[in-house]
Amino acid sequence: MADNHHKVIIIGSGPAGFTAALYTARANLKPVLFEGMQPGGQLTITTDVENYPGFENGVMGPELMDTMRKQAQRFGTECLFKQITEVDFSQRPFKLKSNDEEYTADTVIVATGASAKLLGLESESHYMGFGVSACATCDGFFFKDQKVLVVGAGDTAMEEAIYLTNHAKEVTIIHRREGLRASKHMIESAEKNPKIKFMLNKVIKEIVGVEDNGVKKMTHVVLEDTRDQSIEDLTADGLFIGIGHKPNTELFTGVLDMDDVGYLKVKPGTTYTNVEGVFAAGDVADSKYRQAITAAGSGCMAAIDAERWLEEQRG
Repeated sequence: MADNHHKVIIIGSGPAGFTAALYTARANLKPVLFEGMQPGGQLTITTDVENYPGFENGVMGPELMDTMRKQAQRFGTECLFKQITEVDFSQRPFKLKSNDEEYTADTVIVATGASAKLLGLESESHYMGFGVSACATCDGFFFKDQKVLVVGAGDTAMEEAIYLTNHAKEVTIIHRREGLRASKHMIESAEKNPKIKFMLNKVIKEIVGVEDNGVKKMTHVVLEDTRDQSIEDLTADGLFIGIGHKPNTELFTGVLDMDDVGYLKVKPGTTYTNVEGVFAAGDVADSKYRQAITAAGSGCMAAIDAERWLEEQRG
């Protein structure tokens, strides 16, 4: 059991987790990072990343994550391709389980991220990153003067649509019902924008595209009218899923304080959770920005918070 005790355990392997690992490793805290179900996090399903500083010509999402991993490992981070399945933060050292294996830690950094809620279509996964996206601020730039669709009815969808008008020539919001769920202000902003159109009482049944020499590209969607079940094709260059995000916090229900959606609460200006010695970084605690660079920044904050907290415990 002594072999499984660590000063710092990091749960999650996106920009927040790897940055926290880099900083704690350089502080000689010998962190162990659990990569989880989606090693590299959401960026592994992103093709081109052009808004991460330091990459003048952009970088592929998986490549960026692999570079971050190698950099953290260079300073002594141990990365395990395992998932934490259970935590006990009721006493120190903290106990964590990966299936039947038990680990203990003096401090824990939670960087489990958030997942975009998706439609659940097989074709959606097939064209993700090839016309289909769940992040307008990440990918909107690639749709300059093109026609794009946004599916959703809440503030997320309205925000995505309004942002996309900076790039696309036409944005169509698709929703399965007659009414929208977004705040009055957001709906009014979208309705006033001359580039935004609405198609209500419609659901996307299929995303269709072409493949040429191994290159995939979405070309149109198949829509079904929810009132009379009639079918139509709608041509578009891109589809943005704007039905919200779900933080990956099921593991911490009843253990760490979270808001009504499930985002972890941290003390303002820090990464401290309600449990002393447990810190949260990245999208798991950020419902507002959700960018790779902000996640990395909060990973740095969590590492420094953890390092200073450990110093205080030593007295």
